[in-house]
Amino acid sequence: MINRVVLVGRLTKNPELRYTPNGVAVTSFTIAVNRPFSNQQGERDADFIPVVVWRRQAENAANFLQKGSLAGVDGRIQTRNYENNEGRRVYVTEVVADSVQFLEPKGSRNNNGGNYAPSAPSAPANQQRGGFAPSSNNAMNGAGQDQGAPSFDDPFAGDSKPIDISDDDLPF
Repeated sequence: MINRVVLVGRLTKNPELRYTPNGVAVTSFTIAVNRPFSNQQGERDADFIPVVVWRRQAENAANFLQKGSLAGVDGRIQTRNYENNEGRRVYVTEVVADSVQFLEPKGSRNNNGGNYAPSAPSAPANQQRGGFAPSSNNAMNGAGQDQGAPSFDDPFAGDSKPIDISDDDLPF
């Protein structure tokens, strides 16, 4: 028998951290996962899936995830039932997470509204054709950069000329 679930989606609200009477941490949240197809109106529907996380992963999820955070969940589907205050039997289906992955850089939702798009500065004007001109705005040295998002220099940005590459440089 196999019972395995892998989900990637965004949290619909902040995670709720609680502790059992024995002191075991448990966090619950709902993750919205887009369906891979559009409905008749051309819109993409989403499924809202309840997730439960236990122990250390629960504390990490509560501390580092928030409403709108992109998260990956790996776990199993579990069904349970209980009797509510009105005496009716209530059935619950949820994902019990074995692992929760934080899929956005720390603080990216605070800095730019959740859209992580690293800026790529244009290539230096004196860049030679076909070559890579090192930039002083290198992601390794961090000089003069905003510490929130890394910088990725594009050696081909702003140059629409053909690239001159010899056959000896090709790996195939």
